[in-house]
Order: sequence, then C-alpha cells, then structure tokens
Amino acid sequence: MNILERIVASTRADVRRRRKEVPLSTLEDELAGRGDDRPFCEALTLPGISVIAEHKRRSPSAGTIREGATVADVVGAYERGGAAALSILTERHHFGGSLDDLREARASSALPILCKDFIVDSYQLYESAAAGADAILLIVAALEPDALVQLHGEARALDLDVLVEVHDEPELEQALEVIDADVIGINNRNLTDFTVDIQRTFDLLADIPAGKIVISESGFYSREQLDELERVGVDGVLVGESLMRASDPEAALRTLTGVDAQTNEFPPL
Repeated sequence: MNILERIVASTRADVRRRRKEVPLSTLEDELAGRGDDRPFCEALTLPGISVIAEHKRRSPSAGTIREGATVADVVGAYERGGAAALSILTERHHFGGSLDDLREARASSALPILCKDFIVDSYQLYESAAAGADAILLIVAALEPDALVQLHGEARALDLDVLVEVHDEPELEQALEVIDADVIGINNRNLTDFTVDIQRTFDLLADIPAGKIVISESGFYSREQLDELERVGVDGVLVGESLMRASDPEAALRTLTGVDAQTNEFPPL
C-alpha cells in the first residue's frame, strides 16, 4: 500500500469506531447550534492572490513540524499576517491533528476554516460541520466517482464549501465532469510518495475552464512564487509547512501576503 492507501484505510477504520462512540443523530443535534457563517469561497475571490494558511502538527514525510505552540497561537499569527482563510489538518494517525484543533481555531479566529482531512464517509461531513468547519476537502484520488458525487452533494446540502483536490489530468477531468467543481485545488505533492513538484499547477491550469476558483497547494515559501502564480491566473495558495516551521509565522506570512505590519493593510494596487 502507498501512503494515501494506508491513510484512507486507517480513516475508514477510525470512522467506524467514531460512529459507535458518537451517533450521527448527536452530530445532527449539534449542527442546530452551529455558529456564524464564514463563506470560504468568497475569501478566495478578493483582489490579489489569497493565502490559505494551514495548521499542521506533523506529516508522514516531515515528521513533527512544530512543538510548543497552541492552535490559538498559530491561527492568531496567521490572521494578523493577512491570511484569507485557515486550513486545519485534522487527520490523527499520520498528521497528529484532531477536530479539537478545528474547534480551537474556530474559537480563536474570525477567518473561514477548511477542515483538511481524508474524507471518505458522510459521517465526517457532519463531524466537520459540527466542529465549526466552513469548508471541507475532497481528494479525487481517495474516492470512487460515485462517492465523490455523493459526498460533494451532501457537503453542499450542509452549507459546506468544497475544495476538490486533484493531482493529474484524469483526476481533473473527474472533478470537472463528474461534479463540475467550483473550487479546484491542485496539489503539487504526490500523495503516493509525498514528493513535491510545483510545475504540476502550471501543467494543469490550462485545462481548467474560466470561472473556476483555482488553489495551488504545497511547496510555497516566497512571494516571488505567488507573484508568478497570480500572473497565470491562480486565485490562491495553501501554505502549511513553511509557515509552521518559521520562527515567526506572522512575519513569514506577511512576507507572502504583503500585509504591512504598521497599518495591517495590503499595499495599494
């Protein structure tokens, strides 16, 4: 099994366990008290290139990324640094995350939040929404076409925006033809071996119709990279590891976003 297959298998086992511990009806009741709406997609269509800043504790390829900082510390720095939205990695076994991380982020920031996990079951949609997510990730490589259609439809019915992640042309075709996804995430990281190639975004971009929101994921650490993506029409980037490793995540994010430390505003266009 490659890394993605191992993660999906452990996720399915975890979901079976959690269903027994917390019935779906309990999550449905919790949704009745869901907080304020924070439109995720709208945050990605503002002028310039938007940064989705990610909280990630560890990864299969990098090991432990940051110790000693709370979720509140990190997302507060991201918000001050000019992030348009947050991504909270909640997968437990391989990334060390949890839905408690998402809840803490929700309580600590006013930014819209993407629950980033390996979603394979509708139960996870209810968990994400009840924990405070505004959007969820669906990875085409992890799902059969019928499951992709079902989960996308159920997420939208729960008022969750959906970032549909692809890695190659066949996956992009599925995202466009099977569900006509509005938000396409091009992951530059190969989930079978976790290598990164930013060229993947440029190769796939030409095949995405006008009017779609395009997010490039993984491998970013400089403003020059973002400027190049903005020139070719990418709407946003998802950045995690480089920010989590920075000694000062707020300053590192300001370098990427261009937010002025004195005025806390973006420079004039």
